[in-house]
Amino acid sequence: MSMALLAADALVVLHLLFIVFVMAGGFLLGRWPRVAWVHLPAAAWGAFVEFSGVICPLTPLENRLRVLGGGSAYGGGFVERYLLPLIYPEHLTPAIQQALGVIVVLVNLAAYAWVWHARRRRRS
Repeated sequence: MSMALLAADALVVLHLLFIVFVMAGGFLLGRWPRVAWVHLPAAAWGAFVEFSGVICPLTPLENRLRVLGGGSAYGGGFVERYLLPLIYPEHLTPAIQQALGVIVVLVNLAAYAWVWHARRRRRS
């Protein structure tokens, strides 16, 4: 595998991590308040990209690296290429959707129970 293709794959991982940080980085503020100095501009950029419809510059850079490495570029943006197939798999059935819904509920119940328990323990 060429260095350019490796760099393109690394950029995909970086892009995904950036999106996760934009979406969930605010949760880090309880532990590390100074994260806000990085998270607020990142969140503003993420919102700008979504509201304006521009393609994030990481997507054309990834495509360029793929072409340089002998691969092929793709159309659309990062979300259409990588995230939509994860969110809406081709063979999604009602049973799988229900199972995913149960997982979401259980994870959130566990998270809320953990927070409630931690607050209760601090009060005692």
